[in-house]
This record gives sequence, C-alpha cells and structure tokens, in this order.
Amino acid sequence: MKTLQAAKQIDIRFSEVDSMGVVWHGVYAKYFEDAREEFGRLYDLGYMLIRNNGYFAPIVELNTKYIKPLFYEMKPVVTASYIFTESAKIIFDYEIRNGIDGELCVKGRSVQVFTDTSYNLQWSNPQFYEQWKQKWIK
Repeated sequence: MKTLQAAKQIDIRFSEVDSMGVVWHGVYAKYFEDAREEFGRLYDLGYMLIRNNGYFAPIVELNTKYIKPLFYEMKPVVTASYIFTESAKIIFDYEIRNGIDGELCVKGRSVQVFTDTSYNLQWSNPQFYEQWKQKWIK
C-alpha cells in the first residue's frame, strides 16, 4: 500500500507564542490543518471536493503529543500522513519537526467522519471517497 504524505513549512508568527515565547498549545491544531490542506491540494482530496459531493468531514478526534517546544521565528515542517482504514473516516498522523535539524517536536492524529449536509453521520464511505481510495491507495 502506498504511503501518502504532504509536508509544509510553517512560519511561526509572534501572535502564536505565549508569554514564555513558546508556541501556544492551541495553535498546533492550525498547523495540522495547514498540512491537511496541503495534502488535499497534492492528492485531490480538498474540502471543496467533499462539500461539492454533498458531504462534510468534521473532526471528531484530535490528539497532540508535545515533545519539544517550538519558538517564535523557528521554521518547523509539519507532515500529514494518511492512514488507510476501511471505515468511513479520514485519519491523519502528524509530525512537526525542527526545520533546521529535523528533531521531532510534536506528534498528533486527527480523525474525521462523513456527514451529509444535514449533519447526519454516514456509516459507509461516500462513493466519491471510494473512488479516491481506488485511485490513490489500491
């Protein structure tokens, strides 16, 4: 099975750090989102494709493990790795590494499910997502 990944360099803004000069914990979700959007761009699985097919893909689980702090003016790289599942979910694992020495700073995971536009949970994969998996995974 193919490994699908997307990486994006992050520019840490001053507004993203706390009084200790460390990136505030709530900002990491945004960094993960940046990587998911890059993944969608690279592999044709963007949010508008999901919406245009009559679905939403809300996040129902988001985990973050902080290993080393990130600081203002660092240039870390966040990588999103697609995790294959037969379930009607989209799962990504994340790593944020120091852009200079590659040291691992943060790990994470997100789980998205499918709902229709009335927010009803979908228990099976939408047809467009099955077609996407056939193209990119199998």
